[in-house]
Amino acid sequence: MSNNIKILVVEDDENLANNIATFLSDFSEVHIENDGLSGKFAATENVYDLIILDIMLPEMNGYDVLKNIRNDKINTPVLILTAKAEIDDKVHGFNLGADDYLTKPFHREELLVRVKALLKRSGVLADDSILKIRNLEVNLNNHTILANGQPISLNGKEYDLLVYLLQNKNTILTKDQIFERIWGFDSDTSITVVEVYMSNLRKKLRPSQNDSLIKTIRNVGYIFQNENEI
Repeated sequence: MSNNIKILVVEDDENLANNIATFLSDFSEVHIENDGLSGKFAATENVYDLIILDIMLPEMNGYDVLKNIRNDKINTPVLILTAKAEIDDKVHGFNLGADDYLTKPFHREELLVRVKALLKRSGVLADDSILKIRNLEVNLNNHTILANGQPISLNGKEYDLLVYLLQNKNTILTKDQIFERIWGFDSDTSITVVEVYMSNLRKKLRPSQNDSLIKTIRNVGYIFQNENEI
């Protein structure tokens, strides 16, 4: 069960990358790239909640990847995972914008703790796995949705869309961001699907008077916002 959390792992050791992906798959969807250039491209072209980044990579080293994505104003939390344990290397990584640093070899449990801490810090992973606004409540553990205590039924993409909006409430999301997050930039579907699903989601929230939470920002995108919030 992914809970709609997406993690990018940039690691040239394919066995290690696959093991990390398997270990984190209980609560997230993991995408793997095995070289720096591909990792940089994935980080800039997709929306992720966390990037796990090796330093010693082919094509482009992890420091340069990190520098490039920060220059592109991508603020996704980055956990550096590397065998380079010297203090100067750590300081350099943090100065470039890393959020945490874990040296190899490492225990899986420590990786999990650090990953969840970064996701909680950014507001993506809730401590109690419950997302709430007004009278609307989404349980990420069992995928149930309640409004005024009554269940609401959504299909897969509608549920993913609602969770993404809730995880980013009070933040304007562009149609491109929503499309890339929910359908993927390489999807065969056109970006107009965002408007269709947003309209369907509004209709299904309307009986509980939660449809007004979704506000359209003309020529920009959408914001999920309680009318009483600023």
